[in-house]
Amino acid sequence: MRLWSGVGILALVACAQTVSDTSLERGREIFASYCASCHGSSGTGDGILATDLPVRPADLTMLSKRNGGVFPTSDVMAKIYGYPGRYQAEVMPEFGPVLEGPSVRWTDEAGLQVDTPQALLDLATYLQSLQDT
Repeated sequence: MRLWSGVGILALVACAQTVSDTSLERGREIFASYCASCHGSSGTGDGILATDLPVRPADLTMLSKRNGGVFPTSDVMAKIYGYPGRYQAEVMPEFGPVLEGPSVRWTDEAGLQVDTPQALLDLATYLQSLQDT
């Protein structure tokens, strides 16, 4: 019986890793399609359009470092997703409509469960993987 329990735990760990890898890959693809032209393929703010913008795009590899070593997931997702009207005040476009699709329940830093587009969570997961902490 103990052997089967161990096998079950290993299977759950393998599934969790696969989901994480899948989310990371989807996030990388979203980043390449919508973010790299400004933020650069490495996320450092040196994309091909960066010099044409009035404000240099953020170095996305330093988000955790600028936040005391903690990746600011909620803030990052709020910035990416945007809110109506914000695009007139900032250079970064509102990506909310682009990221619409299936939602998942995500638990934020305060412990609140939030319905979040899977694509937005995937992108945040990828950005977290870029951190130079």
